[in-house]
Amino acid sequence: MKPVLSVITIVYNNARDIERTLLSVLNQTYDAIEYIVVDGASNDGTLEIIKRHEGHIAKLISEKDKGIYDAMNKGLSLATGDYVIFMNSGDEFYAPDTVAKVFATAPDADIYYGETEMVNDERESLGQRRHKAPSKFNWRSFKYGMSVSHQAIYIKRSLVEPYDPKYQLSADIDWIIRAAKKAKKIVKVDGYVAKYLVGGMSKAKHKQSLLERFDIMKRHYGLIPTVLNHAVIAFNLGWYWLLNKRTND
Repeated sequence: MKPVLSVITIVYNNARDIERTLLSVLNQTYDAIEYIVVDGASNDGTLEIIKRHEGHIAKLISEKDKGIYDAMNKGLSLATGDYVIFMNSGDEFYAPDTVAKVFATAPDADIYYGETEMVNDERESLGQRRHKAPSKFNWRSFKYGMSVSHQAIYIKRSLVEPYDPKYQLSADIDWIIRAAKKAKKIVKVDGYVAKYLVGGMSKAKHKQSLLERFDIMKRHYGLIPTVLNHAVIAFNLGWYWLLNKRTND
């Protein structure tokens, strides 16, 4: 029997992008999808767009929340599928056959993951993320940064716990690490599996995001290793910037 995938979309006042995300899910060739949409009581026309597709959405709620991770926890509590993935407003599956391709890669993995293509507001490709998805992934793989984006990771629902509400911007890193600690079989899918709309809260509040990431990594990896790993992150970031500056000059 095919595994059922719960796809959860979180949205608040994003009438510009929500339909692209909805269609990316609804046009999947894989038919064992439970689609859950959690709207934060949008008032810009977003909800009207969602309701045009309501017949194909398994569960829809629209109410105020305490932030993105509170909304994501609401989505998780509604999910009944074998696996869960978050495809939030503005993000997309890479192609209509992406979900089918993921589950065809290997049977019964605890986690499937792949590469993410970044796109800008005009939906133009910016190429892959600076953090490439590793060829082998486990809970220690995030020690130098978030190498797999949440749009590109399918996790067995039995392994996931709620997001930690004390983090406002980086709880997804903690959430994935906690699930990966329990995973026995983790499978990489070749190529791109998602499109990620660049921007968002963590870019706007970069300092808070970095402080949260440091705290999460300290909890999971220990203080001294985290300090040393951040020195490596800073070096890699500087090197990346230097190379790209030369390329663009």
